[in-house]
Amino acid sequence: MTARAAIALLTGAAGFTEHRPRPRALPADGPLGWTGYDVARERASARTGEEESVVYGTGVVGDRACVLVSFEFGFLGGSLGLLTGDRLEAAYELALARRLPLVSLVATGGSRMQEGMVALTQLQRVAAASTRLRAAGLPQLAVVRDPATGGGWATVGAGSDVVLALSGAQVGFAGSRVRPPDAEPYAYSAEGQWEAGQADAVVEPGELRDTVGQWLRALRPGDPGTVARELTPGDPGTVARELPEAAPLPRAQPSASASGPPSSGWEAVARARAPERPRAEAYLTDYFAVRLPLRGDRCGGTDPELLCGFGLRADGRAVAYVAQCGTPTRPAGYRAAARTIRLADRLGVPVLTLVDTPGAANDAEAERAGAGAAIADTFAAIATARVPVTTLVIGEGGSGGALALAAPGNTHVTTDSYFSVIAPELAAAILKRPPSETGATADQLRLRPQDLLELGLVRSIVG
Repeated sequence: MTARAAIALLTGAAGFTEHRPRPRALPADGPLGWTGYDVARERASARTGEEESVVYGTGVVGDRACVLVSFEFGFLGGSLGLLTGDRLEAAYELALARRLPLVSLVATGGSRMQEGMVALTQLQRVAAASTRLRAAGLPQLAVVRDPATGGGWATVGAGSDVVLALSGAQVGFAGSRVRPPDAEPYAYSAEGQWEAGQADAVVEPGELRDTVGQWLRALRPGDPGTVARELTPGDPGTVARELPEAAPLPRAQPSASASGPPSSGWEAVARARAPERPRAEAYLTDYFAVRLPLRGDRCGGTDPELLCGFGLRADGRAVAYVAQCGTPTRPAGYRAAARTIRLADRLGVPVLTLVDTPGAANDAEAERAGAGAAIADTFAAIATARVPVTTLVIGEGGSGGALALAAPGNTHVTTDSYFSVIAPELAAAILKRPPSETGATADQLRLRPQDLLELGLVRSIVG
């Protein structure tokens, strides 16, 4: 797929307006005087019709304007050189000046050998430009094509907020000619990167336009219900920013449990643990018209029982979500949650968290994976979020592993839930009480929904 064909795959009849940076003349055979480099460039240009390995400009995907960057792999393997850096930097600056999202269609073999370290340092230019967009609250979405390797993957691709990978694409920092000879090919595939949590979705070409269009609506929503506030009132160095209204509470889902709040602490625990009790999937399906998952902690870990992403409600409103699914949450899950909350905060999208866990995973593997640090980072992400976070406890609220996802001052509970400093069985064991006193211990912990409301720890009981 050529650079322009990839753009057309997204924009269709909406078209594309190409931009070009200020011209710069290279010395003969490039900055290193590499013999034959000019001839190679001329051949690449004649073969592809392009002047460089990157094309950029403005276009519309779905109903959203954006800046598009597309790599031409036929031009010296889509490699990055000095003039490529000019184009990439100009694309980022165009997105910044027009306050538009940046969509990159990445197909590259890495930095251009014929320009040596001059080529390699273009990665620093890209990283700096990306940081400026991030500071301005503008989203970056990458579509990694075949192949996406080297520095282009490690900056434009993996450095984006959302990474979509085309099915079957070769994706990885190491290209096919430089990786170990016994390396497993799957690890360098779109599917392998998704499994490892380095890509958020694997997409077929025919689905790409709709998927990118939905992501652009979710990441740059421009909701009508926003209000302008100063981030730091009275600080002359800050500017007014639109912050969204809080995400609406989900509706109570039908439950096989008895209606109304539980009569005892142990009944509250039993109802929260009941297999037939509605789980996160039921709440999210009812809440969103479209869900766009984010996957992985970008450190090689995933937690399939911690659902993260952005969604569009039936009215088109965007909300980010983090949802526990009733299992012990693993460190990768907390890191993915923190990643999602921080991205939503930067882009001005409200957050919904669904709490449902007996507690954080506490096995040896979880400890080695940094459970404490991951939980601490999730607490910090919510504590520093400027966008409103809405929390609904839909099942078990087990200790700090659940509290890490709860919004201070805006947490609500269902009638099928409890929230406790510790599970009543463990509390009884610590207090050296016999198992027969577990129920009485649950009552003493005051973990029922109505107890939490009376104590002022939650705002309301849903359902």
